[in-house]
Amino acid sequence: MARAIWSGAISFGLVNVPVKAYTAVRDHRVHFNQVEKGTGARIRYEKVSDKTGKEVEKDDIQLGYQLGQGRSVIVDPDELDELRPRSTRTIDVDDFVNLDDIDPIYYDHTYWLAPDGESAQRAYRLLLQAMDESSRVGIGSVVMRNKQYLAAIRPLDGALAMSTMRFADEVVPQADIDQLKLGGKTKPEAKELKLANQIIDSLATNWDPSRYHDTYTDELLDLIERRSEGEDITVDEAAAPAPAKVVDLMEALQASLDAAKKSGDTTSKASASKASASKKAAPAKKASAPAKKAPSTKAPSKKAPASKSSSGRKSA
Repeated sequence: MARAIWSGAISFGLVNVPVKAYTAVRDHRVHFNQVEKGTGARIRYEKVSDKTGKEVEKDDIQLGYQLGQGRSVIVDPDELDELRPRSTRTIDVDDFVNLDDIDPIYYDHTYWLAPDGESAQRAYRLLLQAMDESSRVGIGSVVMRNKQYLAAIRPLDGALAMSTMRFADEVVPQADIDQLKLGGKTKPEAKELKLANQIIDSLATNWDPSRYHDTYTDELLDLIERRSEGEDITVDEAAAPAPAKVVDLMEALQASLDAAKKSGDTTSKASASKASASKKAAPAKKASAPAKKAPSTKAPSKKAPASKSSSGRKSA
């Protein structure tokens, strides 16, 4: 059962909606520890002084902020505790903005917001529907785990979601990246632009996140499982990538378009073949049905009602 990481209320105007926050994403990265060869013992790290080379006891360690040129400011942990914001019990919504006006670069971590008890469901549904119909996002602030966040509350797949956000000064402006200053002499030619648009059109499809997988993690977990069962596995070394060939841009665009069309034709043929096989299999299934003399004791299955797909929303 999921455990709430925060509980409080959404506050907008004079309305409070009691909610609980549950994490909406999970990290599937595989973590390793360094171990000693032969014994498998964990490798530990000691806190050593750069000056003496000796290990420093916990009571002799302070917090310092480096100012440069060997200077630092010492800060007491109690002083940090006094400055650290206390966890709030409300998400104070100050503004409602258009959903499409928020660039995904500002989203950080997402949580599901669930109504806190039956008494909160009416206000929760009211806020959810009003925001969904207006395509508005509530922007406010919240303190969780002694850290202040900018937060966006938005309708997502029939529920309210809260995404912590980056503050404006945390986003690196593109003007700070010299390599992005392209100048006006690199505008594409009309023929190049036409081919590029054709490639994009040939690869266009509906967003379906389930189509994409972390193949590296899947293969890594498979390797770990096989190793744990004693299987001797040899991993082939990847060949060094060949140096990139300098080719004509038009030639590369045309080759990309041809490859995309070929891939699309292959997919279409596979789908048609599958549909044809299904049609051919249908009469055989009917012919193998049991005779009336020996009725089956198995109850006929009910046809499941068609489900409506939810409207797409931006997700962090």
